[in-house]
Amino acid sequence: MKGTFQAVRVSDRIYWVGAVDWELRDFHGYRTPRGSTYNAYLVTGSEPVLIDTVKSAFLPEMLSRIASVMDPKEIRHIISNHSEMDHTGSLPQTLQIVQPDRLYASANGAKALAAHFHWDQDVQVVKDGDRIELGDASFRFVDTRMLHWPDSMFTFVESDGVLFSNDGFGMHLASMERFDDEVDEAILEQEGAKYYANILMPFSPLVRKLLDRFPSLGLDVSVIAPDHGPIWRKNPGRIMEWYRRWSTQAPTDRAVVLFSTMWGSTRKMALAIADGLAAGGVSPRVMSLGTSHRSDLATSVLDAGALVVGAPTMNNNVFPVMADAMTYLKGLKPQNLVGAVFGSYGWSGESITYLEQMLSDMKVDRVADSVRVQYVPDGDALEHCRQLGLTVAGAMKEKMTM
Repeated sequence: MKGTFQAVRVSDRIYWVGAVDWELRDFHGYRTPRGSTYNAYLVTGSEPVLIDTVKSAFLPEMLSRIASVMDPKEIRHIISNHSEMDHTGSLPQTLQIVQPDRLYASANGAKALAAHFHWDQDVQVVKDGDRIELGDASFRFVDTRMLHWPDSMFTFVESDGVLFSNDGFGMHLASMERFDDEVDEAILEQEGAKYYANILMPFSPLVRKLLDRFPSLGLDVSVIAPDHGPIWRKNPGRIMEWYRRWSTQAPTDRAVVLFSTMWGSTRKMALAIADGLAAGGVSPRVMSLGTSHRSDLATSVLDAGALVVGAPTMNNNVFPVMADAMTYLKGLKPQNLVGAVFGSYGWSGESITYLEQMLSDMKVDRVADSVRVQYVPDGDALEHCRQLGLTVAGAMKEKMTM
């Protein structure tokens, strides 16, 4: 095992000892075409500390990276920032091998670990603001509950200025490049936005509170080390700026036109609506659920000012792929959107009612009457769709000036 995988130095005393998952393509419903990493970190010194572990199948890789620095049995402490199984799946085996003096977690983390593993393992609970000395290193803890689980916390190593942010400030990106300055910034922003939209968007008010609180914490952060994706060493403030923008979701001039179709009628309507939006001076993105994944929809909505949705009726209900996408999006709680509904039907028209209710539940401000078409839209119907686009564009511009 020793020598197969090598640790990567993050600072004088800290190493990345995680694993790269090149094959991951789905993360509980979130499409991950670029794979991911499970980041674990080794803090060396007189009492070595392991911060987080990896998904269970990747335990040999993590142990091999640790062994490139020291014997894993020399580790004295383990800190669990977040109990989700991609970070703790290998924790029970790691505890058996390492046999550390203590395992640290938040109060909710201790409860979650017990519920996951049904063990009697002693866990040392740490609270927001706690500071502990582990050998010659000082650790501070920041409670970040519901970012994105109740147990979540950050750990800060004072001597090195490294903030271990678990699922905050991360992304799903498999790569041998460990640091932000080694990855194209466009990819960082794209994958960071997708991660935020699909994981953290429901908790945007809490993200804003955390960012507002940061200056008062007195943390001299030089490196942000998340549990997925690259480590932010060149400009850790960059990802924090992006989080501020994404969490605010200020109205923009971009509109998402989402549709599903059986025989092409709602596609024709979607294209006419997009033409009206463009004529009204905004930028539409047309997304068919025949070719677009729900996680890509969430990413597009993150920086949109409008959501216009359309679907045919099937079996007195909405088309199934639209129900899937809207249920997923509703759970992510996007903010500050205007919108409208369109749809086609044969002999009933329940899809329109369903979509209107979904937008209402999502607190999307419907700014135009819904457009309903029986079977195939004619020229007049398509003109109504174009006018719907113009109306939505006007409402978007008005909201942007408020």
